[in-house]
Amino acid sequence: MTDGPNLLGDYVRARRELVTPEQVGIPVMGVRRVPGLRREEVAMLAGISVDYYLRLEQGRDRNPSVQVLESLARVLRLDDDATAYLLRLGADKPRRRQRRRRKEIVPPGIAGLVAMLPLPATVEGRYFDVLAANALATALSPRLVAGANRLRDVFLDPAEQALYPDWENATVGMVAGFRESVGTDTDDPRFIELVGELCLASPRFSRLWARHDVEACEGAPKHIDHPQVGGLQLNRERLAIGGTAGQMLVVYHPDPGTDNADKLALLASAIQMSVRT
Repeated sequence: MTDGPNLLGDYVRARRELVTPEQVGIPVMGVRRVPGLRREEVAMLAGISVDYYLRLEQGRDRNPSVQVLESLARVLRLDDDATAYLLRLGADKPRRRQRRRRKEIVPPGIAGLVAMLPLPATVEGRYFDVLAANALATALSPRLVAGANRLRDVFLDPAEQALYPDWENATVGMVAGFRESVGTDTDDPRFIELVGELCLASPRFSRLWARHDVEACEGAPKHIDHPQVGGLQLNRERLAIGGTAGQMLVVYHPDPGTDNADKLALLASAIQMSVRT
């Protein structure tokens, strides 16, 4: 068997277990002993041999054709983001060299922009580390500070969890976005350390990580139960920072003329008052 992590095999196996026979038109008779589809059912629907599909899952063949991968994506009911991820896995080559931890540095111009913005803003690294944050972001959550990690806080910090009225749904999207951000770059020591810690400390993270969901983490409404101003809905924008390895500028803004805008202005005023005193 080929050395190195079996990313492709692990992924198709996890997704196979999430597709029901009914979803692909296979009649169910009697008791099934496996979750989702059987290997031979996936192979039949994808138009490949069972032996070849087994080699893919076991990591004995790691270079399938694009046509095979697209057929598997169709059978496994993958959306565009998940299909693109599958194609990257199929093109990936095993890495054998031990890598050093890479330090992520925010470009000085971006750091200055974050500090000056009149809206809550942060810079996140590809592993969802908070690399920079302004005072208004920290007013939204005390965990939005440089040196924190969004995954660790959302999954392990009860105070952070209390900010999310729909915490379970929020965690689904966060883990799927994290897997998309990391892609096939899973030999980085920072990634290994973080995922290992969360899988041990959070059963919720461990279950979601095992699903292998993939989704681009894009702009979306963000609902917060803020302890000072109450319910708050903001639009979260994630903007790629050019010339960096996956860093994102994250900005939160309210719809103008709404109660949410007034509440955010109240938080900003409180910061100004504290600075003056």
